[in-house]
Amino acid sequence: MALEVVTGNHAAGYALSVGGEANRRARGVCCGIYPITPQTEIVEFVARFKFSKGRVVHVESEHSAMGVCIGAGMNGARSFTASAANGLTYMAENIFTAGYYRVPVVLVGVNRTMGPPWNIWADQSDTLMLRDGNCIQFYCEDNQEVVDSILLAFRLGEDRRILLPVMVIMEAFIMSHTQMNTELPEQGLVDRYLPPFDLPHRLDNARPSTVGGLAWPQETLSMRVEVDEVFRQIPAVYDECRQAFLDVFGRDVGGFTTPYETEDAELVLVASGTIATTTREVVKKRRAAGEKIGMVKVKAFRPFPEKELLGAVKNARKVGVLDRNYAAGIGGIFWQDLRAAAQGKRDDLVLQDYLVGVCGGDVTPDLIEECIEDLRGRRKAGSPVWKGIEA
Repeated sequence: MALEVVTGNHAAGYALSVGGEANRRARGVCCGIYPITPQTEIVEFVARFKFSKGRVVHVESEHSAMGVCIGAGMNGARSFTASAANGLTYMAENIFTAGYYRVPVVLVGVNRTMGPPWNIWADQSDTLMLRDGNCIQFYCEDNQEVVDSILLAFRLGEDRRILLPVMVIMEAFIMSHTQMNTELPEQGLVDRYLPPFDLPHRLDNARPSTVGGLAWPQETLSMRVEVDEVFRQIPAVYDECRQAFLDVFGRDVGGFTTPYETEDAELVLVASGTIATTTREVVKKRRAAGEKIGMVKVKAFRPFPEKELLGAVKNARKVGVLDRNYAAGIGGIFWQDLRAAAQGKRDDLVLQDYLVGVCGGDVTPDLIEECIEDLRGRRKAGSPVWKGIEA
């Protein structure tokens, strides 16, 4: 594998391209593309790639980009696209459709603040608005994790036990336009890792079928229950894909959560994306000073890793969630789900939410230190705390 200095967008475009090319001996590949800052470079990379079998389709909107992927996927092609912020809102109907049709489209989401006002900086609220869209969600910390997670996303989503769309998510500019050392795997290794895609319910003239017709409530309910049961299988299938990734590439793509110094920690911070990198350094510094503090990086938001998170904070009395997102009037979205998971299980836990980096603000070590000091002084949790607002 070649180690190169590339941006997150380059890394994502490369992984999508070689992942798609790996299906050339089956029914090929298809990508519907439409530009939006800060992900445009991803689809530009894909558009320049010379696929042996398949097409890149330039469309007039994000809605159509996902529509192309659904149509191609229903015909057995490996399909993928990318978008961000308001582009995702326009694509949303078809993201839900892909999930209900059980078409495993891979979607790279580059977190950007929803407008208006128009703001192109990082905020996870755009992808998290799709948290109930029958779509697996992985939040990445660095460019290497983007490459590895995209390749795993193809294998996971296309597994016959799953057959669901997968979102691989990174933050605008902090990752999308920032260069890092990244191993870009050769096509031969990717071919070894990704089996040919074979959609069991693909459209076939020899077996005519109706897709998306009218269904009665009970039939629709049975489909929702089926997807719910599939989501409960995802962790076990993910672990299989993770082990296979290690066997082929010699590198671990990581689990749904990654605890750091949590075994004896009295205070634990929960973070995702690039905030996890900064948080880890702050925890490392405080550990060296003798403090019993730890952190948990959250990679998977859907399915929500309830068991892993509660296990990681089992010895803590105070937990702070660092949310680069929020739901109006309620607070951070990772915090909401963790609070629900802890309900009735940890009555002794002070579980406090901190809204940091929302709308693209910097999350510095000093800001995280402020959160720690606030949490350390609390006897009980309060309303979500906004950080980074100028007086």
